[in-house]
Amino acid sequence: QVQLVESGGDLVQPGGSLRLSCAASGRAFSIYTMGWYRRAPGKQRELVAFITSEYKTNYTDSVKGRFTISRDNAKNTVNLQMNNLKPEDTAVYYCSARYFAAYWGQGTQVTVSS
Repeated sequence: QVQLVESGGDLVQPGGSLRLSCAASGRAFSIYTMGWYRRAPGKQRELVAFITSEYKTNYTDSVKGRFTISRDNAKNTVNLQMNNLKPEDTAVYYCSARYFAAYWGQGTQVTVSS
């Protein structure tokens, strides 16, 4: 079983940057595909980005070129660097870990507003 704790959410102006972090506890972190999802008010949860155990990455079209996902297996962490933030990026961001089963963090709020 994996426990996930997100951090780094904040209020930021359009065009600004944030770095979200997710700390994982449990065994064998390196085998998990790690992902970031978000849920905006009134919308369904969507996949933002993921990184596999082999460090392959994928991004939803709306964040390509602005967001970067990375992982540090030695520290059991996965990060999401978010640049050039837009108001439509406002959402609760969730970290996930998948290896057959899926595990979720509690979420961290990102608000992009002037």
